[in-house]
Amino acid sequence: MERLRKQLEFIHEIDKLKYIQRKTKLFKSNRHENDAEHSWHLAMMVMVLAEHSNEPIDILKVLKMVLIHDIVEIDAGDTFLYDTSKSHDNWNE
Repeated sequence: MERLRKQLEFIHEIDKLKYIQRKTKLFKSNRHENDAEHSWHLAMMVMVLAEHSNEPIDILKVLKMVLIHDIVEIDAGDTFLYDTSKSHDNWNE
């Protein structure tokens, strides 16, 4: 039962990805995507584009990687690589 409790706590925690707004906007829209949408889209791209890889890939391993890669943003928010200012409120202007 302890394991199940921890798993349910984890599922509850990762639900917060739905509320993390990314800096990027959706295609043909002024709306910003959230981290859950981003992770889902990336996972779909893995499945659709895997056949085009020059090297064999372990699709399940890559899917696991793309589905967890943004979990840190629950605490850190969406930041760009090499972010020196930690604020991009006006990055599009």
